[in-house]
Amino acid sequence: MLQKFILTSCMCLISLGAWCTERVNKVRVGVFNGHGGAQTCIWEAVSAVQLDPDMTVRTFTTSDIANGVLNQLDAIIIPGGGGTTQYMNLGEENINRIKAFVRLGKGAVGICAGAYLFSDTPKYACLRINGAKAIDIEHDNRGHGISALSLTNEGKKLFPEIANRDKSYVMYYEGPVLVKSDSVPLNYITMAMMETDVHEEGDAPANMTNNRPFFIANTLGKGRVFSSIAHPEATPGMMWMIPRMVRWTLNMPIVAYSEKVVRPQIYNKEILMTKADLKKEREYYYTLLYGSPKEKVAALDWLQACRSWEAKRWVQGLLFDSSALVRVRAAQFIAETDYLPFLNDLTTACKTEKDAQAKAQMLNYLKQLRALLPTLRKQR
Repeated sequence: MLQKFILTSCMCLISLGAWCTERVNKVRVGVFNGHGGAQTCIWEAVSAVQLDPDMTVRTFTTSDIANGVLNQLDAIIIPGGGGTTQYMNLGEENINRIKAFVRLGKGAVGICAGAYLFSDTPKYACLRINGAKAIDIEHDNRGHGISALSLTNEGKKLFPEIANRDKSYVMYYEGPVLVKSDSVPLNYITMAMMETDVHEEGDAPANMTNNRPFFIANTLGKGRVFSSIAHPEATPGMMWMIPRMVRWTLNMPIVAYSEKVVRPQIYNKEILMTKADLKKEREYYYTLLYGSPKEKVAALDWLQACRSWEAKRWVQGLLFDSSALVRVRAAQFIAETDYLPFLNDLTTACKTEKDAQAKAQMLNYLKQLRALLPTLRKQR
């Protein structure tokens, strides 16, 4: 009995040791949650990192940087929003801390406004750490929608899941048009090219975005920087690209993600919002507020089909609409758009749902959303 007890205790200690080692060895990723970052972009960046079981994620503020939070992180993500406002919120001392953080061997990923912030753009407040500059900044509000990209040979190595696709599709929202910097001697690798001409809004000129870099990556001292002009974290089936970018910045091996997470087949064409679409989108906002249940469901059908950027701000409360029909459709919208930021809301909605038929349908959507969360998978 004593020998059996000792053996069992040793096995427990070994298991505990392995668990502790796994916890300690997780990559620590921080998403900047400062003024200038769009709230949904912050939520989505956090959710994207959560897809990788080898990573933990937290948000941090400008005061956290001053208090030494970078010493507790391996990589940072600057999300979409407004780069100039993010710069002002950071302050010069914290900007210098971020630069030192990367140069000492850490990673940085900039998404949309974050890529702008990393650039060397004249007359724009930026960090000058990715070797690129943005052009045509006077037409930043050029438009948005599901846009096409094509991988370069280097990009195919990093994203083998879509290497055989001539084009893949990711949400773009007025991201920077990047070219080589004139003054900063940093060479970047182009991982993907933009294949879509976005110029519907703001009197933007045609043929400005297409044939420009979509993803670029570079070294900075001992560290690495990855810049994305668009939003994989906001694209169902493509969110996994964000933790893959983090892996590149830390020179980590590529690992396979679940087929429930990697679904590039969801979008096979461009879906750009036109001015007429934007007008209809605004009208549907009031439909979701004051319409009948059938009208609300029809609005959600259109908003999901057009991959409305704004709709994700509106759907959360519809889980608690007075109509079971609307509650179920809201759950479907959240599950089918991979919207993990509302996982807790959907969980609560299922728990409190009193209509048995609606509850069964909503639980299926909850199961679909939870299936995105990580499981162990083999190294490539």
